[in-house]
Amino acid sequence: MRIALFGYGKMGKMIEGIALGRNHEIVAKIDVNTAEIDFSNIDVAIDFSMPQSAFINIQKCLEHNIPVICGTTGWLEDYERVVQLCNDKNGAFIYASNFSLGVNIFFELSNYLAGMMRNLDQYKVSLEETHHTQKLDAPSGTAITLAEGIVSNSDYENWKLDGKEEKTVSITSKRIGNVPGTHVINYKSKVDSIEIKHTAHNREGFALGAVTAAEWIIGKKGVFTMRDVLNMG
Repeated sequence: MRIALFGYGKMGKMIEGIALGRNHEIVAKIDVNTAEIDFSNIDVAIDFSMPQSAFINIQKCLEHNIPVICGTTGWLEDYERVVQLCNDKNGAFIYASNFSLGVNIFFELSNYLAGMMRNLDQYKVSLEETHHTQKLDAPSGTAITLAEGIVSNSDYENWKLDGKEEKTVSITSKRIGNVPGTHVINYKSKVDSIEIKHTAHNREGFALGAVTAAEWIIGKKGVFTMRDVLNMG
């Protein structure tokens, strides 16, 4: 499989190592100063670039009939435009705020727990995420996905960074050292607390998930999620 990497930072380099270890070929490494791209030699693109670059990268790939795996966060105001373009071009696209297998299991667990807690008004939910200081967006895309899942499966109406309002999922974002990513969901009442937590020990799980998604999407058409890749229903 011939892979183009859009974004060649820490994640891009880790994806490269895993892809090469699985006998794939990296045919392009597109960074901010890359002028020319040979789209004719690309089987699939993996985008871990910058929020301001993601939509343009995805658009170019879909217009050249190249499937796209996108893990860049902070650009989702353009997500519906990408869905429309993918459908118009009969292309293939996967966005995930987090490609880690463990995190996607955590998404499912959080959604299930939110449904269980729906009628227990004595509990107030909150969400805390901690990442390395180089992470630019806050809250993290993973935290937003978790919060939106809670809203969809409960009586909460929205989420907000440091929100205090009723029916609002409050997210706290911390940026500390080299933390790869920790997400904690807490349901707290006057008498007890229920907490679930996912801790990433390194970024390798994110990179492996992205390469796995790239392998899966070849030959498919449509807009997919990691639930499709992992056959979660």
